[in-house]
Amino acid sequence: MPAALTPDAVLAALKVVQDPDLHRDIVSLGFIRNLTIRDGEVRFDINLTTPACPVKERMKSEAETAVRKLAGVKAVHINLTAEVKAHAGLDTTALASVKNLVAIGSGKGGVGKSTVSANIAVALAREGARVGLLDADIYGPSIPTILGVLDIAQPTGPRMKPAERHGVRFMSMGFMAPGDQPLIWRGPMAHKALQQCLFGVEWGILDYLLIDLPPGTGDVHLTLAQSVPLTGAAIVSTPQDLGLMISKKTLRMFETTKVPILGIVENMSTYLCPHCGKEDDLFGHGTVRKEAVTLGIPFLGEIPLDAAIRKASDEGVPVVADAPDSPSAKAFLEAARALAARVSVKNFDAAQGSSERTRLSRVLSASGARLSLAWADGHESHLPGAYLRRNCPCAECVSENTGKRMLDPKSVADTVTVRKSAPVGQYALSFEFSDGHATGIYTFDALRALCPCGECQR
Repeated sequence: MPAALTPDAVLAALKVVQDPDLHRDIVSLGFIRNLTIRDGEVRFDINLTTPACPVKERMKSEAETAVRKLAGVKAVHINLTAEVKAHAGLDTTALASVKNLVAIGSGKGGVGKSTVSANIAVALAREGARVGLLDADIYGPSIPTILGVLDIAQPTGPRMKPAERHGVRFMSMGFMAPGDQPLIWRGPMAHKALQQCLFGVEWGILDYLLIDLPPGTGDVHLTLAQSVPLTGAAIVSTPQDLGLMISKKTLRMFETTKVPILGIVENMSTYLCPHCGKEDDLFGHGTVRKEAVTLGIPFLGEIPLDAAIRKASDEGVPVVADAPDSPSAKAFLEAARALAARVSVKNFDAAQGSSERTRLSRVLSASGARLSLAWADGHESHLPGAYLRRNCPCAECVSENTGKRMLDPKSVADTVTVRKSAPVGQYALSFEFSDGHATGIYTFDALRALCPCGECQR
């Protein structure tokens, strides 16, 4: 006699369906929702981690096949839904309604980073995600041109309202200097402007806020890494050796500031002739993919060098919206889906917990005679204020050229204490000491290395 068709039987059958990115079955992941059985008809939702899931149709097909094998099943109805998880650190600022902050950088200008950022943002929105885009490129803010909005209404309240086009909410440094007026700013001005565009904008609820950075590794990058806990960063590079070599500097900068690398995109990968459709590798091809394997980071996709991309961008309609069925638009869509998948993986891994020795769990006390820290591996560090001050890593205390300590430890009194501390992004803490010194940034790696206990100093 065949087994009864029950919810438990359906769930058992669905355990053969694996999420290839999270490497677990969709039942244990909690993806199955609203399961009902009536007269042999099985209905349920598969609640994914992103509406841009690159394997959603595959999982749906595998789930239907698995359930149809059960005795008594007459029909299977599957509804795909999605719930983007928030990055763990985004809950204490004006960005509390933004689930994930993703930086997009490049080593040099002219690699098409802004075009890639805009098209990925529009592609994510077309997939059903709630998306924002911040154009933080003070040297060449081009997002307003690409998205076809060159000005915004002046704010009437304490916070600015972003422009919205093609389903994407966006703000740009370019709105601060319209037309051909340059933004001639020193570091402090760029820092202030970025803070205003991040925290002074009414972004609303967003699944992803993409931040299009200036090329290189300057003040804006450091301000961003120190101001907010980024879910991760993506790098845009062209395939020629020079462009790739410089892009690796941006990658190393993100690694130094403990920003996870979500992947790298090869832009201008292959030239598509608009007349004959023939492909030509003007700048080379495939070198970024090979380098991604060497570096052990995800490869997000190849974007062709296509005149249609340039034309659509100049007209203020990204090719993903202008010609969604074109090869170029499909390439952007694949890259957007790959990026969304990496965000899901990062958030899933964070939720599972980590025993990394240098991942700070919480600050137990941050004022007085000593600093007390709790680490993710269960260890606690207790650092006397004077000891911490004597080991300050700032440029006043340590030579940037030789690495030699210039601060005389004897010049720091034993009575020096920590007045207050502040987080620096997701990789460091800064301190104000009772002797007035407040310029040092102590990475979590450095703080764990400074732990004076016998276990850490072995």
